[in-house]
Amino acid sequence: MKLRVFIYASALVLSVGVAGCQNSGIKGDTKLANNNDSVSYALGVLIGENNKQQMKDAPGVDQLDKKIIIAAFQKAFLGDSVQIKADNANGIIQTYFTEIAKAEADKNIKAGEEFLAANASKSGVVTLPSGLQYEIITAGTGSKPTPADQVKCHYHGTTIDGKVFDSSVDRGEPAVFPVGNVIPGWTEALQLMPVGSKWKLFIPAALAYGERGAGADIKPNSTLIFEVELLEIVKM
Repeated sequence: MKLRVFIYASALVLSVGVAGCQNSGIKGDTKLANNNDSVSYALGVLIGENNKQQMKDAPGVDQLDKKIIIAAFQKAFLGDSVQIKADNANGIIQTYFTEIAKAEADKNIKAGEEFLAANASKSGVVTLPSGLQYEIITAGTGSKPTPADQVKCHYHGTTIDGKVFDSSVDRGEPAVFPVGNVIPGWTEALQLMPVGSKWKLFIPAALAYGERGAGADIKPNSTLIFEVELLEIVKM
């Protein structure tokens, strides 16, 4: 088994389970008496650093009994008898996280639909047949790009509850990309925007990242909000 696979397989237990134990008895610096101790410590650091965020953000992990995770891990790792065989463990885990993910996705789609329904009645908000909504902040007067064009844009993306997940504005550098190679909501909106425009886009999940989500901050079936400024059509 490759080291990377071992680290991934151990991550749930070591980064979630150990972190949840209130009385681990390990305080202060650990004595590293020899090379084996150092390697053991180094492996623990890698597991913790590489997986702490994934474990923190994984839906449903916080509901698990961490003492049971630790107990089962120790038995399996030491070769002792276990109550659930490895052949059955994957199915149990897969079913659990699939159900958790579906519940979260259903909650997100409902929240997005409610948000867009309320947003549609606001002054200045235009709702297109696709479900995409936009509000013009600045009206540009330049040309409109086609799906074959590349464009330079500044943008600021948030979830409907205001969490920033990506922002060229915050980075201080515009992004350049093909109009036809972004999420459908962007592709549709950009073709309607004259150069020099700045619009606020309200993008339903189906026109964003859908059921798969994207990264830690864009959950499955999330409705997204972008402020997009079309700076120029980039000549290729």
